[in-house]
Amino acid sequence: MLPILSVALGVLAFGLFAWFGGYSPVQVWVLLFKGAFGDAFSWQNSLQRAAPLILTGLCVAVPAQAGLIVIGGEGALVVGGLACAALPVFVDVPSGLLGTAEIMLASFLAGGAWISLVGLMRQFKGVNETISSLLMSYIAINLFKFVVEDLMRDPASLNKPSTKPLADSLLIGGMWGYDVHWGLLWGLVLCVLAFVWLTLSTHGFATRVVGGNPKAAQLVGLPVNTLVVMACALGGGCAGLAGGIQVAAVHTAANASLIEGLGYTGILVSFVARHQPLALIPVAILLGGFGAAGSMLQRHLGLPDASVHVLLGLVLVITLASEAFRGRLGVALFKRETPRGA
Repeated sequence: MLPILSVALGVLAFGLFAWFGGYSPVQVWVLLFKGAFGDAFSWQNSLQRAAPLILTGLCVAVPAQAGLIVIGGEGALVVGGLACAALPVFVDVPSGLLGTAEIMLASFLAGGAWISLVGLMRQFKGVNETISSLLMSYIAINLFKFVVEDLMRDPASLNKPSTKPLADSLLIGGMWGYDVHWGLLWGLVLCVLAFVWLTLSTHGFATRVVGGNPKAAQLVGLPVNTLVVMACALGGGCAGLAGGIQVAAVHTAANASLIEGLGYTGILVSFVARHQPLALIPVAILLGGFGAAGSMLQRHLGLPDASVHVLLGLVLVITLASEAFRGRLGVALFKRETPRGA
């Protein structure tokens, strides 16, 4: 119940925040959910926004199963998007579904390689993964800008520097004629696969053992370093795939529009879902809907479109606070129920 209550309290606090600004909180709440899920168009917009959030959420959730807090999904996303745009420039990519699969694979491998560096630094040099993954995101973003605006810039892109557009045969279209691209289905499939891997495979069980107690995992002979780096690579690959999907399905080329904070929102998605792969799906749809509702708040109330980021920030703070409260409550109950002298 804690994640649900955290989101509810975040929405309540956002309404009070708007009230202090002179807006009706009830109207804000109504427009928030109407803009997210009020009609078919709103649903399609919410699902479209949820697609990359599912994948960037996996970038946090999968390493978390191995005991790491990786928050560098934004860096893996832009690296993956850059790899998607760069592969057809340097390699003769076939047209059609096979070519699309190749550029998506390039995105996955690029993102996986980027975040695997975090795992390597953690296991072999003792570098804190939270700090290193965050700092590596800044490196990735600046590397992305340098390549897009200089090395691979399309001369035809005047006001908005970008790489050459992908061929039409490589683009990812909408599902069954709707304004929701196939990247959403890929995210759903990967969440199911991650759940099956973590719960039904020996490798996934070993990863969870490492996350629960790495010293015990070493004592029983588990390859802790390999499992940690593998979890980072798989999580980073998902975020890299999100970048590739954004390029192939939304932007058609790598440009600054790719840097919109989807990797950072994925952190919130994973924490609200408590790092459970299947729970990422409804959380990503809900938070994607909140992002989609920003334009309605702007049209009807004059609130900035970016005001929904305040809502997301409130939800994140309350979620982290609730987890801390849950931990202290558990300790208090344990002390109360443990007999004296036990």
